[in-house]
Amino acid sequence: MRLMMRIGGVVMLVGVGVWLASPAFQAAETPNGQALYARRCVMCHGRDGKGFKAMKTQDFTDPKWQASMKDSQIADIIKNGKKESHMPAFGDKLNDEEMQAIVAHIRTLNSAKK
Repeated sequence: MRLMMRIGGVVMLVGVGVWLASPAFQAAETPNGQALYARRCVMCHGRDGKGFKAMKTQDFTDPKWQASMKDSQIADIIKNGKKESHMPAFGDKLNDEEMQAIVAHIRTLNSAKK
């Protein structure tokens, strides 16, 4: 009986290990850039990413802007904010993976790719 319980425990541990290593589990751990953008960015940049002229917020759909910015520059602005603008710093609210997920979502807003 003890042997059966040990074997059963080992099988269960192996099963949990396989599940933890599975792409489905890992995908659940990946931050959702679109959801983070909706929660943190939409109020100033709009759902479509075009920004608001009255607020002088960046139009993320502009292909020239997209081409002029490196991912690291966008992430730096998200993390540290932008001086002389209304862009706040999110470095204390988002981790690096979440910021990178937002950058990836911002890249999908490029109107040249649509």
